[in-house]
Amino acid sequence: MSRIFPKWMNLLPTIGAIGGLLAATSLVGGMWYYATPKFFKVGYMPRQPGGGFNHQIHAGKLGIDCRYCHTKIEKSAEANIPNVATCYGCHADQRLALQAISEGHKTKTDFIREAYKADASIEWRRVHKLPDYVRNFPHHIHLNAGVSCYTCHGQIMGMPVVYEAQPLSMSWCLDCHRDPAPYLVPKDKVTQLQWVETHLKERAAAMGGAGGDVEGKTLLEKLRGSPPQNCGACHY
Repeated sequence: MSRIFPKWMNLLPTIGAIGGLLAATSLVGGMWYYATPKFFKVGYMPRQPGGGFNHQIHAGKLGIDCRYCHTKIEKSAEANIPNVATCYGCHADQRLALQAISEGHKTKTDFIREAYKADASIEWRRVHKLPDYVRNFPHHIHLNAGVSCYTCHGQIMGMPVVYEAQPLSMSWCLDCHRDPAPYLVPKDKVTQLQWVETHLKERAAAMGGAGGDVEGKTLLEKLRGSPPQNCGACHY
């Protein structure tokens, strides 16, 4: 009896199965990497109005504490954006007249004086934004627990333009809640980002010794309780 199909076609089901498996593996692997906040959120850097706000100069070179602009971070869930009057306090016309300010600097900061004179707000673009189904990140709770700005926002003091340094995903938050000790620092140091970065790296390097992160564990014991991991802590 003659064959309808050639013998080599017996391999087609095997080839199809292998091809389908490779395609499924590639799809899952691609989604695992590309469809996560770690890929599409880290590095987000929106264009800001006017000349923007250079944290490298203000927080780094000038050493302005985070709380000078974000005044309510120790007592409010919101990390408030400073109003125009706060910016104008340093960039007022009178101050420029008393200081040797370059024309370039004057031009970059004109939008502040224009907004102040017009009694208008500066529409800064938000960099760090959690989904609407998550309650806003409670800054006051974390800061009072000893979690530094550096842990979530990165080394702000070295950023000419602020970008999102961490994914801020649920798994990223839970990793910290499950083992917060390595990220805790004394409460009076939380806004000293240069010190925090150096100190945490030194502690991480020394964790291989006996007892692990002794300082972090000690700071954790001083808290009222361990960070929550239940859904209702953030989703309500």
